[in-house]
Amino acid sequence: MLMIVVDGTDLIFGRMSSQIAKKLILGEEVSLINAEKIVLIGNPKQISERLLIKRRLKNKATPEYSPKWSRMPHLLVKRMIRGMLPKKSTRGEKALKRLRVYTGNPKNLQQNLKLENASFDGISKHITVYDLCKNIGYSG
Repeated sequence: MLMIVVDGTDLIFGRMSSQIAKKLILGEEVSLINAEKIVLIGNPKQISERLLIKRRLKNKATPEYSPKWSRMPHLLVKRMIRGMLPKKSTRGEKALKRLRVYTGNPKNLQQNLKLENASFDGISKHITVYDLCKNIGYSG
């Protein structure tokens, strides 16, 4: 089976991740490189505040079972793509295991899939995943 490699540079997150989720459900292996360069459209301040609120949510009875939101770009992107998969079914669990997300391109993979309608025009208000992670405390 051929592994699909997607370069996340200047791609809009929502459009890109929905297409990746469909490929994962269909049984294909997907590697996403340059996850820190993915673009989130919207007011950067509001996006950062929303993520900080999600990170602060705790289950009062058992805080260790609270949702985990990472500060690292590749783990944050994987967590956000997980939200588009049916993770409570075995089909969704297997799909998530077929996803690999990398910060940068450590294995020198070559992009072999061009996603349609997912490229960023450079005009709208936006924030990259790297800048978002920096705002919530990432130091890498």
